[in-house]
Amino acid sequence: MATKQILIVEDEQPIREMIAFGLRRSGFEVREAADVSAARASIADQRPDLVLIDWMLPDMSGLELTRALKRDKDTQEVPVIMLTARAEEQDKVMGLDSGADDYITKPFSPRELLARINAVLRRSTNGDQLIEAEGLVLDAAGHRVTVGDRTVQLGPTEYRLLSFFMTHAERVYSRAQLLDRVWGGNVYVEERTVDVHIRRLRRALEAFSYDRFIQTVRGSGYRFSTRSE
Repeated sequence: MATKQILIVEDEQPIREMIAFGLRRSGFEVREAADVSAARASIADQRPDLVLIDWMLPDMSGLELTRALKRDKDTQEVPVIMLTARAEEQDKVMGLDSGADDYITKPFSPRELLARINAVLRRSTNGDQLIEAEGLVLDAAGHRVTVGDRTVQLGPTEYRLLSFFMTHAERVYSRAQLLDRVWGGNVYVEERTVDVHIRRLRRALEAFSYDRFIQTVRGSGYRFSTRSE
């Protein structure tokens, strides 16, 4: 397996070097950037497998950088973990709403950071594998969804929705987040469009009794879960 590359975007050199040292010891290839300008240059030179971004940066906030990465078709699939001392719930919501795949508050232990990185990388590398949930199988390479020897007929948007849900199971996503992550940040459509495609996805899964996996979380959004609501 190829060595995973991680870009650390952190302006405080001692923290950046401490993180880099721990990740290199764990077998990762690490690149460092002290600001957004350096981060952009590094990403343009070679796309990393994951980016660690500090919220407070000298030339642009980490929040803005995360949003920019998730809106760019060349980088929208690169996982992002935000690192910040801001521990309020609203700050975490803002970080995740910006497109971050995870959010870690300082101070954090090297073991926690490594565990979070490995978890995010596992989710992001599922694109080359079969993703299965109680008999519902999504084949990303073949771009098909099956139950046993039967194919689930899905439109392109419903397929992208299901693929996103199955690779981000058990997490609740708002309509705005789904629009950003499934449709893309540069596509301007009404949030209620999500509801239309959710209904279509449920109808396609209903014949196989898997519509229950697409769950509505009142006041929050939707999630994919094999557990009962």
